[in-house]
Order: sequence, then structure tokens, then C-alpha cells
Amino acid sequence: MSQKVVKRLQAELGSAVTGTDDFRGDDEVFVELGSWVKAAEFLKNDPECAMDHFGDLTAVDWPEREHAGGARFDLVLYLRSAEKKTRIFLRTQVPDGKEAPTLTKVWPGANWAEREVYDMFGIRFAGHPDMRRILMYEEFEGFPLRKDYPIDRVQPLVEYRDVDDTLKLPPFGIEEGQPFGRIDWQARLEGVGEQVSPSIGVQTGERRSLSDSEIAEEQAVDLEKREAISHKTEEAGASAPSE
Repeated sequence: MSQKVVKRLQAELGSAVTGTDDFRGDDEVFVELGSWVKAAEFLKNDPECAMDHFGDLTAVDWPEREHAGGARFDLVLYLRSAEKKTRIFLRTQVPDGKEAPTLTKVWPGANWAEREVYDMFGIRFAGHPDMRRILMYEEFEGFPLRKDYPIDRVQPLVEYRDVDDTLKLPPFGIEEGQPFGRIDWQARLEGVGEQVSPSIGVQTGERRSLSDSEIAEEQAVDLEKREAISHKTEEAGASAPSE
């Protein structure tokens, strides 16, 4: 059924359709960035397509492709038709630093999805009514789903807020909130460095386990000892006779 949607979109957009795919039964159409909105509007409004359900919108980072001179990001739109019982993926390429046109006038539900793509990947959407971060706080630096986001970068980059009766260490340990796997993409693009799975990295001592609670516990005990020593030193200084 979805093949009919693919053919109608090809007939409507012509050369603006740069390719198609049906891997494992999921029909996908690749379009030029300039036809992104036109393709979405056609899929929604054409009676034979009737894509009335906005499923999701996300992005994919391809640092190797940018290194070879191509566009770094893919935008991927997932749509369904409740009437026709069909679904389709629409995909376009976006160079790093270039804006993509918003789909909020086609599907209001794209509002939050586009904000998430901006927040995680740094892709801005021209014409979006509220282009702000949606998951990260405003002071957050960088875009955490880019593949070159440093694995050991410490966030938040704001002043740590002291809290009484807690053993949490400021501003957060490397094992807290770290992505499950990272690659040194710059090294890999230069021909050195291999992708190492988190489990192998732990076994070879290249990285700490993300759920290594023993490390956090050791840090907390060490902090308690240092605070106790500091407190005793202060008491000794206070009780010492003055000259």
C-alpha cells in the first residue's frame, strides 16, 4: 500500500525526489531540502495519501559524510494514514549551520519535535514560532546527540548549587548522565581510533562503567573523611589558647 504513496510523491515532485528505499518493508522517500515542506503538505492533503498522523521527526548525524564534503545531517519525518492504513518515512539532508524550513504550519505537533532536534543536534528551523531548547537548560553548551560531543565533558556549566544533607559531588561525576557510548570522531576521520563498545572499553580499562556505583560510593566516603578532618581542624583551631 505504501508503494502507491511513494509513486504519487514521485509524480508530484519529479526530480526533487532524490531516491527511495523499502528496507524491511519500511518505504522511505528522499527529497531535496527545498521541497521538504511541499512534500509534507502533499502527503497530508492528497486524498490518495491522506497522511493525517504526524508520528515523529528526528535527525541523524553523519560526521563521516560531512568530512567527505556532503551534508552532515539527515532529517527524518515519520507519517501514518489512519484512513489508508499506510505509513511512510520522508528524509532530507541538512548541512551543518543551515536552517531547515519548519513543518509547524502543516502539523502543529512538529513544534516540540523540531525544538528537540534543535536542542539535541543544533539544527534550527526557519519560521518556527518558539525556537528554544526544550530538554536542556539555556546555559547548556553544545548539542548532546552530535557524535562529536565529548564523552567526558562536564555539565552543567553553571555554578553548582549547594544542597544540605547530600553526598552528591559537584558538578556531577563522569559516570552520571554519560551517553552509553562515544567515539573520538576526529581521530577516526583521520584514520586512527576505532569504535569501542562500552563493555569492551570497561574490560580494557579505557573507560569507567556508566553504572559503576562503587566509584560514586568511594567518592562519597572520601568526601566524608575530608569533611571530618576539616571539621576537626577547625575545632582544634577554635579551642587553641590565644597568645
